[in-house]
Amino acid sequence: MILDPLYAFVFAGLFSPGPNVVMLIASGARFGFQPTLPHILGVAAGVGITAGLTGLGLAEVLNRLPGIRLVLQVIAAGWIFYLAWRLFRSSRMAEADPDARPFTFLQAVLFQWVNPKVWAIALAAATLFPGDGVPLSQGARLAVAFAGINLGVCLFWTFAGHSLTRFLTRPALWRGFMTVMAGALAASGLLVFL
Repeated sequence: MILDPLYAFVFAGLFSPGPNVVMLIASGARFGFQPTLPHILGVAAGVGITAGLTGLGLAEVLNRLPGIRLVLQVIAAGWIFYLAWRLFRSSRMAEADPDARPFTFLQAVLFQWVNPKVWAIALAAATLFPGDGVPLSQGARLAVAFAGINLGVCLFWTFAGHSLTRFLTRPALWRGFMTVMAGALAASGLLVFL
């Protein structure tokens, strides 16, 4: 049986660091694995929806309307910078914020609409791996591939973040880790414009 090269492409694209990976590592470290599960499931669902819509033809619409694309880029960068700032601020607080919590399922789904990395990978996959050319089957194929592969990726990175907590026992180490995560998230916001 020959595997569809789409799967390797999607895995490589989603496994590499980007906004979701950074946020899940930080959430796993900060809140734990189990409390982050709704965030994980929301990311997988949101990525699947985004990829499915690109396969249905949304990729073509965005490529033909550069004005809308620019507006989406500005919104995406602004939201990612805001999240990076909040992550950075949380690392500087003397005591934990009692209102802090991981993303909910719906927040994680909606975040995918402004996640530039997911859009870039989905748009590339829709172009490079067109399947049979029928929009409905292409949309379903991309949705299933992205959601399924990304679920495994999200589980891995959240567990990795949660596992780091045993090494981040001193406040200075914790602040350093969260500062690096905030910086990585902010850097991913700059990639919106590339």
